[in-house]
Amino acid sequence: MTRPEILYITHSEHASAGAVGAALERLGFALRRCCPMLGDALPRLNGGAVEGAVATVVLGGPQCLSELDQHPYLGTESAWLGAQVRAGGRVLGICLGAQLIAHALGGRVAPHPDGLAEIGYHPIEPIGAGHALIEQGFHAYQWHREGFELPAGAELLATGRVFPNQAYRLGETVYGVQFHPEMTREIMERWIGSEKAQPQLRRPEAQPPEAQRAAALRHEARVHAWLERFLPIWLAPPAR
Repeated sequence: MTRPEILYITHSEHASAGAVGAALERLGFALRRCCPMLGDALPRLNGGAVEGAVATVVLGGPQCLSELDQHPYLGTESAWLGAQVRAGGRVLGICLGAQLIAHALGGRVAPHPDGLAEIGYHPIEPIGAGHALIEQGFHAYQWHREGFELPAGAELLATGRVFPNQAYRLGETVYGVQFHPEMTREIMERWIGSEKAQPQLRRPEAQPPEAQRAAALRHEARVHAWLERFLPIWLAPPAR
């Protein structure tokens, strides 16, 4: 029996869907990768549905939307996501992915006004309807220096101390999160070991690698358990 497919979009050569992909496979889905940065064509849309897939996960990446002129494929991708969302598609945006959705729907994406970044594990506080989705005391991995404004019609679900918009929902099928629930120890080590990451890790507000490793021991299992609860909610048929 053929398993239903979920498309996941990456923005770097070696990116994987990590813990999100593993959780989706446990739920019985097959994964299909697309990397526009490497020249992969975005699948055709049939209304809000991606051809051959039941949902789309859009991962993060090292790119910034404030540098859109340097990454023209991001503009194409954002427009594609906007068309999918407006037509009722099922989409989960993670970090850059959440920013691309917000941008497509008119939400501003920009660096922190004080030039700050979030790098490492940080607390995520539920707000409003987010209390049904995220527990108090939840900490998740972050690596970004830009944040999103809520697009029109979005509902804020979680907030943070440095970047106040951490999770949103649009209708019943579209979610965006600024944090990285896909993070695993292997992915984290690849990121903090990257030569390109070293200048960012030297920022005074960045958690040093030793602190990130210690935080992962405390928080990673809880984030992965959250995925097991959250993904079925995102993938559930809309209420009638």
